[in-house]
Parts: sequence; structure tokens; C-alpha cells
Amino acid sequence: MSNLKEIRSRIKSVNNTGKITRAMEMVSAAKMRKSTESVLKIRAYAHAAWSVLTNLARAFENYEHGLLEVREVKSVLIVAITSNRGLCGSFNAQIMKKVREEVENPERLKVNRIGTKKINSPVADKDLKIDFITVGRKGEGLVGKLGKNIIAAFPELTYLPGIDEVRPLSSIVMEEYLNKKYDKVVIAYTDYVSVIKQEPKIRQILPVSKIDLEKQIAEMDNIAKEFGLKEQEMEYKVEPSPKKVLEHIFPRLIEMQLYHAILESNASKESSRMMAMKNATDAARDMSEELTFAYNQIRQMKITQEIAEISAGSAAVE
Repeated sequence: MSNLKEIRSRIKSVNNTGKITRAMEMVSAAKMRKSTESVLKIRAYAHAAWSVLTNLARAFENYEHGLLEVREVKSVLIVAITSNRGLCGSFNAQIMKKVREEVENPERLKVNRIGTKKINSPVADKDLKIDFITVGRKGEGLVGKLGKNIIAAFPELTYLPGIDEVRPLSSIVMEEYLNKKYDKVVIAYTDYVSVIKQEPKIRQILPVSKIDLEKQIAEMDNIAKEFGLKEQEMEYKVEPSPKKVLEHIFPRLIEMQLYHAILESNASKESSRMMAMKNATDAARDMSEELTFAYNQIRQMKITQEIAEISAGSAAVE
């Protein structure tokens, strides 16, 4: 009977676990709906903003503004967006795998561009300085394993932040670049494709590169078509002066890039967590069914054995 008691205990434990994961799945589903609604609403604006930024970068390609200044890459700042908690499938593992690959093989990180021309840094891989800004607590631990320095952490930006909450992050990024502490700034985030598909990506933010922006816009073209947007090259008449316009509009557009990346990562995180909890719930249900089947088999064997013993005893008495 000890086996039956043990199996009964396991069935109860698995069923309780299934109830917990089911509840977590429902919570994640609600958060996912809000997150996906937010990112879908912002995509049209982000596409338009990136188009403006691309055209400005093209128009002022030879203008020596701080955020357009291209230098040989000797130091890189990576903004890594992760979650605060686990139980979200491979969400954190995928983005940090992408970051690890870039850090261990930094050939792409060492490249800067002026128009279509590439500037390759002569700095050796081991001498390239790479620091991090983390969004989400999981990133702090993962960056620590890489042995890299974290200059700032924003653990509270992982769920539906407002643009005002992102402004301190964008201010640090731009100030560090303008002060020439870093020659390149990239962002590592997870792009939301669908509920079952999310893609980790690393994008250059600074210096403003029209090639990288055009790649981002090309990936969003299908989304843009849904909103009736068309990519077009424009000529700008700048008043009162290019310097004053760039000083005001570039920071806002950089903020939008960071804000959009955080919303994309947030939608990806909640989708990944919902699918992870759904898979856990399904696994608990399957395990419960298997244990119940084993329990019934053992119980039937014991009943059959007892009937056989009673029958044998009765026959011996007769």
C-alpha cells in the first residue's frame, strides 16, 4: 500500500502545481494582451520617427553634430534589456546568448559607418572596452558572468513604462556618447514577432547610422503597410539653423528608439512567460494522467490479488 500512498501524494502535488501554473498563465495572458496592444500602437509612430531620423542622418551626413560624429571604436556601451524575474522560458537566455556572442567576437561592434563607408577599429578584441546599462534585474547577474562593468541599472522599466520613465536612460546614453566616453552605443532587445516567436536583436543607436536605421525600417515595412505608411526620401528645409534643430529633434528620436525596444522586449517577455506556463500546465496534466493510470493499475492488481487469495482460501476449506 506504500506505493499507492506515494502515488496519491505525487498526484496531489502535480495537480497543485498545475493549478499554480494555470493561474500564472492566465495572469501572463492578461499582461501579454496589454503589452502587445502597447507595442502595436507605438510601431506606427516608431516607423515614422525612424524614417525622419534616417532622412535627417542622410541630409546631415557631413554635419559634425555630436550624435552624428563617427569615431574609431575603442569603447562600446551595450544597453541590455532582460526581465526582473524568471519563469519566462528562454527569453533571458536567448538575448544574453546573443550578447555573449557579440562580446566574445566583437568584430561587428568595432565597426562604425559614415554613409556606406566602414571605419574598422584597429583595437585588439581583448583591449576593446565594453560596458553595460541593464534594464531588468536578470541582466545584472548575466552581465556579471561576462566580467563586464555595469554603469547604470534600470530594474523598474520592464513593464509598460511611459516615455518620461525612459528619459533618464536615454539621457545617460547620449551624455556618455557626447562626452566621448564611448565611441558606439548598441541596444540588445527582443523583437516581438508573434505569441510563439520572438527574435533577439542587437541594434546600433549611436552614432546615428542611416544604414542601421534603414535595416530597422525594412524589417518594419510589413507593419508600416498595415498602417498605410510609405517610406519616402524627403528633403528638409531647416529653420532657424541645423544645429538648433538637431539639438532638439535627435534626443527625442533616440528616446523613441529606446522606448520602442523596451516595449518590444516587454511584449516578448510576457508572451514567452505565457507559453512557458501553458507548457508547464500541459506537462502537469499529462503527468497527472500518467500517475493516475499507474495508480489504477496497481490498485487493480492488488484487488485482483486479494480476490485470488480469497478464492484460493475458500477452495482449500471446501
